Amino acid sequence: MTSGTTDLKDVDLTDLDAFAGGFPDDVFTRLRAEAPVWWHRPTAHTPGGVGFWVLSFYEMIMAAVSDAELFSSERAPGASGGGTIIEDLPYGFASGVLLNMMDDPRHHRIRRLVTPSFTPRALALMEAEIRSRSRAIVDGIAQRGSCDFLTEVAVELPLQAVAALMGIPDSDRANLMAWSNTTLDYEGRELGESNDAVSRAAASMTEYGNRFIEEKKVCPGQDIISAVVGATIDGDDGHLEPLTDLELVMFFNLLVVAGSETTRNSIALGMVALIDHSEQLCALRDDRSLMAGAVEEILRWTSATLYNRRTATRDTELDGHVIRQGDKVTLWWPSANRDGSVFEDPFRFDIRRDPNPHLTFGYRTHFCLGANLARMEIRCILDELLDRLEGFTLAGPVERVRTNKHAGVWHVPMTFCPRQTTPTPAGRCS
Repeated sequence: MTSGTTDLKDVDLTDLDAFAGGFPDDVFTRLRAEAPVWWHRPTAHTPGGVGFWVLSFYEMIMAAVSDAELFSSERAPGASGGGTIIEDLPYGFASGVLLNMMDDPRHHRIRRLVTPSFTPRALALMEAEIRSRSRAIVDGIAQRGSCDFLTEVAVELPLQAVAALMGIPDSDRANLMAWSNTTLDYEGRELGESNDAVSRAAASMTEYGNRFIEEKKVCPGQDIISAVVGATIDGDDGHLEPLTDLELVMFFNLLVVAGSETTRNSIALGMVALIDHSEQLCALRDDRSLMAGAVEEILRWTSATLYNRRTATRDTELDGHVIRQGDKVTLWWPSANRDGSVFEDPFRFDIRRDPNPHLTFGYRTHFCLGANLARMEIRCILDELLDRLEGFTLAGPVERVRTNKHAGVWHVPMTFCPRQTTPTPAGRCS
C-alpha cells in the first residue's frame, strides 16, 4: 500500500499482512489528507462482513472519544454484541463486562475502586521497587554484550511491575506471559478466528485467575486484586453489590494483558528509536533533564495501541458524513499522533518536542489508568541502561507481531558494552 499509487478503495485495514512491517503510515497520511472520516468497506478479511468508519485525523478522534455517550465502548442500544475491537464480542461476556468495554456509570464505579493504586502518592511508593527491578534486569545482561532486548529487558519490567501490583508470585510470571502472548498472536489465523492454542491459553489464564481470586477472597492482601474482590459498588437499583465473578476474572485478565503488553512495546520500540537517532541518545545520556520529554516522545512515536473501536448509539454526523446508530467507528491513535496539524514535523523523532499532546493513552473517560506507571517504567529502565551501558546497536531486524491492534514486537536483537568510566571518544556515544 504505497501512497500515491493505491486507490483508497483497495486499502484493507483488516488484512493483518498490511501491518507486518509496522504501522502503515503512508496509508494514514493519505487518509488524513483525503478522507479523515472514511468508510471501510468489508473485505474477505473483515470480521462478520461488516464495514466500519475509520477516523484518522486528530480533531475527529478527539470529537469521538470526548463523547462516550454517543460513541460507546460497549454496544449500540439493544445490540447483542459490541466492544472495542473491530470484531463484535458478545454482550454480557466481553462487552459490558471488561472494564475497557464498559460504559458509565458502571465503568466509573469500578474504575473508582482501583484509582487509589495509581495516584501519585501510590506510584511514588512504588518507584524504589521499580528502580531496583530495573537494576536487576540490567545486571542480568550487562556483561554479556548482547541480548534480545524485547524478551530479556522490555518484557520483564512491566510484567514484574504488574505482577507486584496484583500480588502475583514471581514464579507464576512466565506462565502468565506465555498465555497472554498466545492470545494476542495472529500467526496462522485472521481477525475473528481462533485456534486450539489460543483457546487453551485463554482457558488456562481464566482458570488461574479464578483460583487466584478465590484465594484473595479468603486471604486478601494490599494488592489491587484484593481491593476489587472485597469491594462493593452502587448497583443500578441503588443497592450496594459486589462485582460479579465474571467481572472479577475479566478484570484480572485485562490487567495481565494491558499491564504488560503495551509498555513492553513502548520500551522496545523506544530503544530502537533512540538507536536510530544516536545524537538524541547521546543527549539523553548526558542530560537527564530531557528524560520527561523523551518518555513522552517515545510514547507518541511508538503508539503502542493502534486502534480502539466505538459504536454509535444514535445517528450522528462527523465531517459531513452520516454515521448511523450501530455503526462501528475505529479510532487510529498512531495516525492522530502523526497529524501535522497538531505536531510540527510529525515524522521527526524529537525528545525535545514541546508541546506533545499525544493520544497514546486515550482521552477522558477511558484514559489509561496505568499511564503514569508506564511512564515511570520507561524512565527507570532507560536511566539504568544509560547509566550502565553504551554502544547500543541493533544486531538484526526487529521482528514484529502480525496484528493491527498493537504495535507488537517479538524480538529486538541488540549489542552493547559496559559504559566506560573515562570520557568516550567523540562521536562514539552509541
